Order: sequence, then structure tokens, then C-alpha cells
Amino acid sequence: MADGPRRDLYEVLGVARDADADALRTAYRKLARQYHPDVNPGDSAAEERFKQVSETYAVLSDPEKRRNYDEFGHVSLESGFDADAARKAREAFGARFGAGGGAAPGGFPGEEFEFHDVDDLLGRLFGQGPGREGPAGERGRARPFPMRGPDLEAGLELDFFEAARGGEKRLVLPSPTGGTQTVTVRIPPGVADGGRIRIPGKGAPGSGGGPPGDLWATLRVRPHPVFRREGRDLLLDLPVTVSEATRGAKVEIPTLEGRATVTVPAGTDGGRKLRLAGKGIAHPAGGAPGDLYAVVRIVVPRDLDEGALRSLEALEGFEPADPRKELFS
Repeated sequence: MADGPRRDLYEVLGVARDADADALRTAYRKLARQYHPDVNPGDSAAEERFKQVSETYAVLSDPEKRRNYDEFGHVSLESGFDADAARKAREAFGARFGAGGGAAPGGFPGEEFEFHDVDDLLGRLFGQGPGREGPAGERGRARPFPMRGPDLEAGLELDFFEAARGGEKRLVLPSPTGGTQTVTVRIPPGVADGGRIRIPGKGAPGSGGGPPGDLWATLRVRPHPVFRREGRDLLLDLPVTVSEATRGAKVEIPTLEGRATVTVPAGTDGGRKLRLAGKGIAHPAGGAPGDLYAVVRIVVPRDLDEGALRSLEALEGFEPADPRKELFS
């Protein structure tokens, strides 16, 4: 972060200490747009503020870094900071000196120096030594250090076949300057609604020479009028006539690759699932695909004339005496 007295990171973003991830992200985006160098060309103060906001969000948006900052303050941002070592140092300080100060406690080899409180001790252990103090001996001067840029999130809408087959999709994102940028996203076959794809290095820029963050695309898959998905399996409703269900038939059904023929066995009841192995959804990691199930739905004829109705009477002798007896067993 920029040289100068260190501000509380929550004050930098203008949020409460108990702010959730959404509040942090909203505050960061607002300030990043306000102070972005492209919006404020030649304004070094705005550029410095933009860096400070980006570095601050990179800390507070990382759960572990935020916990360490809440517990130890700015010293947790130092390169090489070790939270476990800091806790041990704090415990050793309290056990030996209570709330006072003094020389370095035993058990910490290295240079001997005077310190005044536990924050002084932790600062010296993790890099905030005398060389970091201001001209009046004030501690808390920050030195620049590389920080990875924050991750960004975006929504990506796919139709059913794009998600099932995979491919490439172009994602147009807004930039802080008000323009747009286009990112090509590779879609693995078989991705599901609500899944997330990571695009490395396409997040917000880093600061102090740090790398950019990543872009996470959250997928929204539009439903299909025929197919529905259950895990890796595909299901579709298969209309079958009474004659086809009674005598059996071979009928065509759609698949992800085109048409296929399925056999309807004689005496098929409504609701029976006819399976086509390996015709379901592909596995994004290259595993075995799911299956396709055609769920039989018997289509009953309507608007029968008197002759057709009389013909049905001949079937009554072959029908079960009580087809619903299992409902009451």
C-alpha cells in the first residue's frame, strides 16, 4: 500500500467491520470506478487511491487474510507473516511481561531490541523494524508490496445444447472506464446449471507488481422443451399409443446426437423407462457419460364413435379385475 499513515482497511472501503462479501464487493466496485486511472488521466492522487482500494479489497475479500487482519492488524500484511508464529509470540509476551514492555523474550533467537507492547514485538518479528518508522519515530508506515488482484464474477447464459456439448462462448464484460472487454470462455461438455468456470488471469489487475486475479463465470443453463436432466442422465417423455403399448413397437426418439430407435415392449405400462445407455450427458472431466431414458406416456384416444366404443368392450375381459388394489394394501 502507499506510503503514509496506515488507515483501517474497513475505513478505506467505507464499510463496517462486519460487512459481508456482497457489501465489500459493492463498495470496492464503486470506488474502483470512481478512482480508476482511465477515468482520471494524469491524476496521481486518484491513481494512488485506486491502488489502495484494490489492495484493500484483495485482503478483505480473502477469508484467511481478513481473519488475520482482524486479529493482528496491519502486521498481518507483511511478507512472510505467519499467524501461528504471531500467536506464539503474543502468548510468550503475555506470559513473561503481561501488559508491559521490555527486552525481547527468551525463545526468539536473533537481534536484541527494546519493544514497548505486543504490537511492537510482532512488527519487529515480521518486518516493521526501526527502518519502517517515520521521521518522528512513528510506526505504521507502509512499504509497497505486490498484491494479487481481486477475483471478479460474471454470469454466463447457455442454451441446453451448449452446456451438454461444450464449446466456446464469448463473454462481454464492462470495464471500469465504461467500455467493454471480450473474454473467450471454454465450456467443457456436460456443465450444469449453477456451475462455475475459472478463467485464470482475467480478474482485476494486481498492484505493486502483483498478478491479476481470476474471473469466475457462473453458468445459467436455459431449460429445453423436450429434454430434462437428472445428474448425468437425460429424460424425455415418450408419447405411445394404446396399440403400441399393447402390441409393442419400434419408435424414433431424439438424442443429443440425432435420432435413435427404441423398442417399446408389448404390454408396456405408462411411466416405464426405456434406457439408451451412454446417450446422456458427458462428464466434464472425461468420465463415462450418463444414459438417456424415454419415459412412456400412453396417449389415450379421444372423440371415439359408437363403433369404436363397442370395440373397447371386447378388451374388458382381459383387463385386471382391480388395477388399483395396491393403493389400499
